[in-house]
Amino acid sequence: MSKRGSVKLAGVGKSFGSTTVLQNVDLEIAPGEFFSLLGPSGSGKTTTLRIIAGLEVATQGSVYMDGNDVTLLPPGDRDVAMVFQSYALYPHMTVFDNIAFPLKMVRTPASEIGTAVRDAAARVRIDHLLTRKPGQLSGGQQQRCALARAIVRKPTLFLLDEPLSNLDAKLRIETRVELRRLQRTLDVTAIYVTHDQEEAMSMSDRLAIFMDGRIVQVGTPEDVYTRPATSRVAGFLGNPPMNVLPVRLSGGQLLVGNARFDAPRLRPLGEREVLLGIRPSEIILGTGDVEATVTLFELLGEDVIVDLDLGGELIRVRVPGRSRIEEGTSVRVGFDPQKLHVFDRTTGERIDI
Repeated sequence: MSKRGSVKLAGVGKSFGSTTVLQNVDLEIAPGEFFSLLGPSGSGKTTTLRIIAGLEVATQGSVYMDGNDVTLLPPGDRDVAMVFQSYALYPHMTVFDNIAFPLKMVRTPASEIGTAVRDAAARVRIDHLLTRKPGQLSGGQQQRCALARAIVRKPTLFLLDEPLSNLDAKLRIETRVELRRLQRTLDVTAIYVTHDQEEAMSMSDRLAIFMDGRIVQVGTPEDVYTRPATSRVAGFLGNPPMNVLPVRLSGGQLLVGNARFDAPRLRPLGEREVLLGIRPSEIILGTGDVEATVTLFELLGEDVIVDLDLGGELIRVRVPGRSRIEEGTSVRVGFDPQKLHVFDRTTGERIDI
C-alpha cells in the first residue's frame, strides 16, 4: 500500500469578486514532505492553504489528495488538521477538552479519548497542563495546545498557517526545531505557510515562493537560495537579501553607475543592460579596483552590515567579525565573478551564464 499524504493542485485560481488573488497555481507535494509556502503578505499563500483545507473553494482548477479529486469536498471530509496563527482555542474549555474536541466531533469512544489526548499532549510537552484553561497559558503553551489538538486525530495532512508568528524570537527558534521533529516523528505531510524566509529555509524539504498570486519558484531551500529564478526572488531571500543592481555589460566589463568591474565570465552575454545580483556575504571589502563610500554601519553581534555607495548605487555587504568601519570612509570593493547572478532587465528572469 502506497504512503498517504500527497497533494496536487492543478491550475488553481481564486477570485473574490473582481479581485484575483490566485492565478494558475500548479503544485505537487509528496507524502511525508515538510513543504512551505513562502512569500510576502498578500501573495496568495494563505488562500492556497485554505483551498487545500477546504475552507475556500477554488474559482478554477482542481485539488487532489492521494489521487482523489477533493475540490468540492467539505473540510470535515478531508483527512487534514489545521493550526491557525491565532491558535483558535476555546477559552471556556480546559486544555484537555480543547485537545479532545476533534475526537468528540467524530464520536470517538470515550474510553479512547483520554489516552489519545494524553499522548498528543505529551508529544508537545504540555501533559502537565491538561486541567488549565487557555487564559492560564503562555503564548508558547497555547501554541502547543493548538498543535496537540491538530495531531490528536493523526491526520495524513498537517496544515500550519504562520503558527509561530505570535511567539518571541527565542521561542520561535526553539519551536520550529520541535515542530520539524514532531512532523518527522508523526510521519505526516506538513504544509507550512510563512512570510519568514528563515523559518522556511531551515524547516522545509522543499518550498514554493509566491509573488502576486503566482508561484514563481519551487525547489529545495538550497535550490532557491543558490539559483533564484527571478530578480524578485533574489531580492526576497537572504538576510540581508541579495543586492540587485541595474548594470551595463560591455566587452567583459560591468558598468555600475560610474564604477567599472572586470567580469570576463559575462563576455558571452555581449553588450546589454541587465540586472546583476550578488549576495552581501560574497562581496569582499578591502580588495579590488573600485572604491565605494561607507554610508551606514550596523553591528549584528557576530557580523556587521555595511551599506556602500558604489557608483551611485546602494549595495549592502555582510562582514564577519566586529571590526568597525567608519561611516563616510572609502573602501575598496571586490567580488568573485563566479558568484554573480544575472537577470533580464525587462522580465526579471534568470539568465544562465
